[in-house]
Amino acid sequence: MISQRRFALAPLFLLLLSSLNAYAQNGVTIPIETRENALVIQTDKDNHPGIIYFGKKLGKASDYALVPSQSRQRDGNAGIYNSAYTPSGSWNVSEPALQITHSDGNPSLDLIYVSHKTVKENENTTLTSILLKDPIYAVQVTLNYRTFFQENVVEQWSEIKSSEKGQIMLQKYASANLYFVAKDFYLTHYNGTWAKEMNPEEEHLTAGIRVLDSKLGTRANLFQPPSFMLSFDKPATETEGKVMLGTLAWSGNFRMDFEVDSYHNLRLIAGINNYASEYPLSSNQEFKTPSFIYTFSENGKGDASRNLHNWARKYRILDGEGSRLTLLNNWEATYFDFNEEKLAGLFKDGKKLGVDLFLLDDGWFANKYPRNNDGAGLGDWQENVKKLPHGIGYLVKEAKNAGIKFGIWVEPEMVNPKSELYEKHPDWVIKQPQRPEHYMRNQLPLDLSNPEVQNFVYGILDKLFTENPEIAYIKWDCNAITFNAHSAYLEKSKQKQSQLYVDYVKGLYKVLEKLRAKYPKVPMMLCSGGGGRVDYEALKYFTEFWPSDNTDPLERVFMQWEYSYFYPAITHSAHVTDWGKQPLKFRTDVAMMGKLGYDIVVSHLNEKDLKFSQQSVSTYNAIKDVVWHGDLYRLVDPKQNDFASLMFSTKNKDRAILFSYLTGNRNGAGSDIPFRLQGLNPAKQYKVKELNLYPETKTPIKEDQTYSGEFLMTAGFNPAVSARRTSVIIEITAVD
Repeated sequence: MISQRRFALAPLFLLLLSSLNAYAQNGVTIPIETRENALVIQTDKDNHPGIIYFGKKLGKASDYALVPSQSRQRDGNAGIYNSAYTPSGSWNVSEPALQITHSDGNPSLDLIYVSHKTVKENENTTLTSILLKDPIYAVQVTLNYRTFFQENVVEQWSEIKSSEKGQIMLQKYASANLYFVAKDFYLTHYNGTWAKEMNPEEEHLTAGIRVLDSKLGTRANLFQPPSFMLSFDKPATETEGKVMLGTLAWSGNFRMDFEVDSYHNLRLIAGINNYASEYPLSSNQEFKTPSFIYTFSENGKGDASRNLHNWARKYRILDGEGSRLTLLNNWEATYFDFNEEKLAGLFKDGKKLGVDLFLLDDGWFANKYPRNNDGAGLGDWQENVKKLPHGIGYLVKEAKNAGIKFGIWVEPEMVNPKSELYEKHPDWVIKQPQRPEHYMRNQLPLDLSNPEVQNFVYGILDKLFTENPEIAYIKWDCNAITFNAHSAYLEKSKQKQSQLYVDYVKGLYKVLEKLRAKYPKVPMMLCSGGGGRVDYEALKYFTEFWPSDNTDPLERVFMQWEYSYFYPAITHSAHVTDWGKQPLKFRTDVAMMGKLGYDIVVSHLNEKDLKFSQQSVSTYNAIKDVVWHGDLYRLVDPKQNDFASLMFSTKNKDRAILFSYLTGNRNGAGSDIPFRLQGLNPAKQYKVKELNLYPETKTPIKEDQTYSGEFLMTAGFNPAVSARRTSVIIEITAVD
């Protein structure tokens, strides 16, 4: 048989099988289209749904029916199939998307097309649902594909239902099953740990299965996120190449299988990690998987990420098209050592700085076991009477009197063994009764599969808001992973322990849904000791996230660069701190690329530094709308150069903000030659102006010069980054 290794002239991902012994007659053809792209599913002669096309949308939808459907191969390659949702235990021998055991103990499954419907939900979104059923057993699966037409984004999930008389067991239950054809596949994924998040690695996928997964439970993304880039034929660049950005919207254990089969085609299966998570499904009960979200572009990674940003701001992030609050946080200024007098002074510092909000961090609670370090007090959410004798309400009032809003830190999912909560409710804690307790940051997760615990966690926030309705911001932390996974609640209620990882996340979402129903607009930061929990399901409830506890600005240039592929700048909480060796201007400029905050002792700033910081807040307020809502263009990659440069441009291309940083300093490194800008109108004329200069410094930029957009995007521009100018912010404005 002739190999299916791709001919150079073959259209992207077109499954051309003319060399095979036989191929099935065309069945039902289901195109799932966005403005530029298409995923096409077609049934074969046995009514199995297969993916026959993925790539650039054809101008005539009826042409998809001309694509030959790939049937199962019976000439020594049985079970290799381009299935739209691969079942287990029958004809398939590839990695399954769905694996179950029926109520009679039979582990086999087949899924036959029954029907489909496409509903236009509004001018931009369309939902296609495909119903599949097992021809023998009363099990059905609905594959759902919601398309966001203008943004070229697809949200995909499955709904699994059993009508068998007894209980079936779900052993694997993926959200998405996709199939691609290309000459080669290049996977970019990320690894890291605390303070070392988002380190990219790109690899050429070869035969076999490459698995990205997490088994950490609560802080599931500590070692790697559920996000990736997949390039087709060759590695994509910012502006060229075929590339898919994918991510799973799930705040728990995940698994993504990338299987290169014997035809050198790629099968992608993504969803909840089935590790230790066999899930029972009773008669007429339905299991809905989390969403797998992806976008595809033939014009490189930059275009794909802008697709995702536009979608996220409009459809997924809480208040994604709105505003955010600048803040001063006390953590690195005081740690656990503070009192009312010290905090009142910080309120005044925040007002002097010009930020909107003061954020009180960890250490404000617990009395029997006071929270004076991270070894005690978690779970006991009463104000510490020694530190705060007049309570949170007094602080809210004092902050308001100082002219600033008040926010507060919580870690409601966790408990210290040294706490009153642990003493009163040891059955609320996730731990193995027959094993010694194992801690991370001296704490354990509470069991959110338990409705009582869900009510307790909700009650922590509800009490704060009820007693202090002017609290303007919440920082929600989560600092431990799940060891010794065991639920006393599941045991008592005679449910399977293998439900815990899934039911924990479901319980978390129930709390957040209830909280947002009562308090829909309060800004909340999604924090997990850094980026330990960042995904698009959680961001339905949070306005922003904390990328890393590592606030060294040089490291943040790299981290925020990688996060920016998947999450827009309005979600990146970026604070100016004393970490790193870079000057204050560098630290501040980096933080201005996201949602600006400060974690410094304002009273320790000298006169020039204070003046610069006040100026920076004012400058940020003038440019933040462009940063938060503009289109992002990555211009100079710090992984490949000694400096970094990126730019945010308004939708109408009338204004842009260019950030540039020196990231290496060997042999006088810097931006000594121009580089090409993007995101401008070639026919417009622009002026450039340097922003955020440190006091008593001058710019070498010729601010009286006018440039055409064509010139800036063809000949380029030099922001003059050097060892003496390690960070530069340029405003580019169209002129009449």
